[in-house]
Amino acid sequence: MTTVETKLEAVREDLAGRDGVLVAFSGGVDSSVVAGLAHDALGADAVACTAKSETLPEAELEEARRVAEEIGIRHEIVSFSELESDDFVENDDDRCYHCRTMRLGEMLETAREFGIETVCDGTNADDPGAGHRPGLQAVDELEVHSPLLAHDVSKAEVREIADSYGLSVADKPSMACLSSRIPTGLEVTEDRLTRVERAEALLRQWGFEQFRVRDHDGLARIEVAPDELERTLQLEFVETVRAELAELGFDHVTLDLHGYRTGSVSPEGTTADEGENEQADAIDRKTEAASDDPLVEDVFAAESRTDD
Repeated sequence: MTTVETKLEAVREDLAGRDGVLVAFSGGVDSSVVAGLAHDALGADAVACTAKSETLPEAELEEARRVAEEIGIRHEIVSFSELESDDFVENDDDRCYHCRTMRLGEMLETAREFGIETVCDGTNADDPGAGHRPGLQAVDELEVHSPLLAHDVSKAEVREIADSYGLSVADKPSMACLSSRIPTGLEVTEDRLTRVERAEALLRQWGFEQFRVRDHDGLARIEVAPDELERTLQLEFVETVRAELAELGFDHVTLDLHGYRTGSVSPEGTTADEGENEQADAIDRKTEAASDDPLVEDVFAAESRTDD
């Protein structure tokens, strides 16, 4: 038996020893693996629960529904609003703590309604060492069980397990909530969350896979993975995105030539994009490897000549 198989069996036995579990379910690879194992271990006594709020993109909610159906686990959706919390709206270094406290609080209340004592989340063994993670404090304080962490399952092993289960999200990039696109210290508002969601939906329509649209109080800063950066320099994309983001309320639209990276709107030494650290190191390596190559073709100069 391999190390991963041993850990997999340990997690399954851990969950099977409980009367029932409610899994805090985002539809990402971590929570999907926990949901799959819980369903294996407990059948109908396992429930996946997704918390719907202004910070959850509609596309991610639909993805959670689809993946829960793929797993075969019962799926419940609860609604709440982080914007009712002044501490969250303030958007300081502990925003993720306030968010996770509210989100997991909804899970605990739902679990009590179903007569379930254990709430699980998808924290894996790599998460505690991945920078400033205030949300993990909420997990500890609320005594939420993290079976992947408890049995030392790393992110790479999570993806291996997801692949062995045939889960469609095995290679899915990590996705943090929409508030992670707003710089620390700038208030989180429904208008800002909405225009970020719509802006990112536009990039998704263009086929980009790893990206963020950061909202700097009306200035949109687009980040894409370095291996997708060249595609953003096509004149058709430049003109379309500039026009459509202006309609969404952005005063200026910029492209970040560093490419996508986590925590880029946070104070140095913090990681505001809790839950989206996956692939950051790989992306940084790609950026470094490409640093000697020109990143920008002069499409803007061509546009300028046309205007002349």
